[in-house]
Amino acid sequence: MSNSVKTINPATGKVIREFETISDQQLQDKIEKTHEAFLDWKQRSFDERGALIRKVGDLLVENQDRLSKLITEEMGKPINQAPGELQLCQGICHYSADNAASFLADEERDLPGGRALVSHQPIGVIFGIQPWNFPFYQVIRYTIANLMAGNTVLLKHAPNVWGCAEALEDIFREAGMPENVFNVLYIQEDQASQVTEHKRVRGVTFTGSAATGRKIAAAAGEHLKKTVLELGSNDAFLVLEDADIDKAVDACVTGRINNNGQTCVAAKRFVVVDAVYEQFRDAYLAKMKQVEFGDPSDENTQLGPIAREDLRDNLHAQVKESIEKGATCLTGGEVPDREGYFYPVTVLENVTPGMPAYDGELFGPVASLIRAKDEADAIRIANDSVYGLGGGIFSEDEKRAERLARDHFDTGMVSINGYYIAQPNLPFGGVKDSGYGREHGGFGMREFVNSKSLMIAQ
Repeated sequence: MSNSVKTINPATGKVIREFETISDQQLQDKIEKTHEAFLDWKQRSFDERGALIRKVGDLLVENQDRLSKLITEEMGKPINQAPGELQLCQGICHYSADNAASFLADEERDLPGGRALVSHQPIGVIFGIQPWNFPFYQVIRYTIANLMAGNTVLLKHAPNVWGCAEALEDIFREAGMPENVFNVLYIQEDQASQVTEHKRVRGVTFTGSAATGRKIAAAAGEHLKKTVLELGSNDAFLVLEDADIDKAVDACVTGRINNNGQTCVAAKRFVVVDAVYEQFRDAYLAKMKQVEFGDPSDENTQLGPIAREDLRDNLHAQVKESIEKGATCLTGGEVPDREGYFYPVTVLENVTPGMPAYDGELFGPVASLIRAKDEADAIRIANDSVYGLGGGIFSEDEKRAERLARDHFDTGMVSINGYYIAQPNLPFGGVKDSGYGREHGGFGMREFVNSKSLMIAQ
């Protein structure tokens, strides 16, 4: 087996850099050093941790031009979208630094014949296995919450964005973070099990596919270690009879092509009630046809390449299978004859159960149009999925949409009359095959702590 990993520019198919992986012994040493760093870090005050965390966020934005180019080069994100990812990271850093002390404060509880305290204490080294699609945000999302809680962090990042992982290490160092509080592991896939089973590692968090999530949860469970899993989804966006169609079309185009369609909470299935189906379809198709792929380093590009060749080929196979099973391709659906891993905006109609476009997750700019009889049928179709991460509802009756979202939509997050992704102050996570556990909004800070009962007799 080769001891090196190549990063490849998906817009050209050309190698950017080659990284050497570390040995098993070096890996063991890294884990031990991260544990040793925990013994000091856990004793630092929220104010001290917070000042360093705020500095990390500020440095990410101060360096956003350089880091944006790196994101675009390694995973193909349009350059005009990259600063937004780094600004979100800053928002997470500031929110966590400002609120950790209140989220993790000791709580007084009643106790017969005495008094009681509940204290939320850090537990140790947390291992994060993260994907490439938001190479800075995905790491910041779990790292910052855990560092503010007093844990230390190991990162196994996706190999195609190791340059971003390296840049994050540099930012943490520049911010003055103590050595080994945040450590990147440049390891082969088969070395990850050594981290999960190590006695110093107390929790595992993973973002990626449901299939891999099952394996990681099983491996961690064998060692009685808690996991947080943020897995895939095929989010349904419902367009009801009283929807503002122009508003719905704009949001649904953005929700499908943002980040080249490679977002776990992207709008993927568009469930439209019969009364407005043709109106929505025609307007949506017209707007999607205007989106052209191009050089992601060009500020005017709306759609860049798929991040890897195998991912592009898998996406195309899902489209072809859906068409073979009866879906109609209204635009796109062909692999372009050019360098790089590009895939055109694709809109599929007559999408039904049994097709990848209905049942699976299409990680790229492919939209599935599904006709529903009425509102009740639309909710049934939305919930007819093994996934449950995000979703959306378009209706001018805001209270009705709110009731549907709250009481009937079986998913972790719902956008109403718009398209939103992660917010630092709101819980992020899903249900069913989209995983379990929550990040952001203070919830992530309590995932890997020991909520300890102190019972004091009076």
